[in-house]
Amino acid sequence: MTRQTTFAFATLLGLGLALPAIASDLPDAATQAKITENLAAEGYEVRKIDTEDGMIEVYAVRDGKMYELYLDEDLKVVRTKEGS
Repeated sequence: MTRQTTFAFATLLGLGLALPAIASDLPDAATQAKITENLAAEGYEVRKIDTEDGMIEVYAVRDGKMYELYLDEDLKVVRTKEGS
């Protein structure tokens, strides 16, 4: 193997191993489904679920307005930010 091929392979391998670690911060599928269900009952349409600063961050629309909702570990909304 040439040096370039070895370097490229090592880089791709490193990225491949790092991606699951990055994605592991997201809530699992069952938790995301529960979040979506809970917020739909409150009139929100969930667009994206992420994490930020140890909290679950949800981007959702209600009544035509975009919201950022922050949920704690019990899936309770603890902060709402409109218009993001």
